[in-house]
Amino acid sequence: MNEPQIENGFAKVGAGTWLVGTSQPTAVIGNSTPRSLKGWLVPDRSKLHLVEVTDRACCGAANRPFLTQVPCAAPLVAVSAKVLLAPVEARQGAKVLRVIPFSFRNALCVTKFASEWVVLATSSRTTRVSLKENELLTVRVESAVAWTTQNPTGFMPRIGLWDILIPRQRDRNLMLHFYGPGVVWVEGSDAS
Repeated sequence: MNEPQIENGFAKVGAGTWLVGTSQPTAVIGNSTPRSLKGWLVPDRSKLHLVEVTDRACCGAANRPFLTQVPCAAPLVAVSAKVLLAPVEARQGAKVLRVIPFSFRNALCVTKFASEWVVLATSSRTTRVSLKENELLTVRVESAVAWTTQNPTGFMPRIGLWDILIPRQRDRNLMLHFYGPGVVWVEGSDAS
């Protein structure tokens, strides 16, 4: 069973070595051996790990019940925290994407996939947005799931004079600008 079977909020796979999100797989028939990602500098080590399954495994996350299987026909970059399951061979690398230049505040850990497929788990339904050449898409940081475009750039609306004179601790509307051509997958934004 090389392709995952997605049913009732679970992705089921057969025997093999898989790249899975933290606290995955949820249930295993047979034996499983978890291993951490190896390497000198592996930014997604805290978000993803390897698991060797002898029979079958079911992966599912209670706080992210919506699953989307994305084929990796072109190199795909996904937010590492939203990756549920992927073949080990698909992972090409990882990095920390700085939304605010020269700052790790609000930075995203992302994983690059070059082949096969990846199953993403999100807290709401996802939508696929196709961008034409030089087309711009603006997405809230927490809503970004995956993309085939070049890396996005951070954007924040203009800071007003009152924000400088009387600073208040509040979340600014931090956004990401995606530039076409390519495809971007987004989920619903968090209203809380």
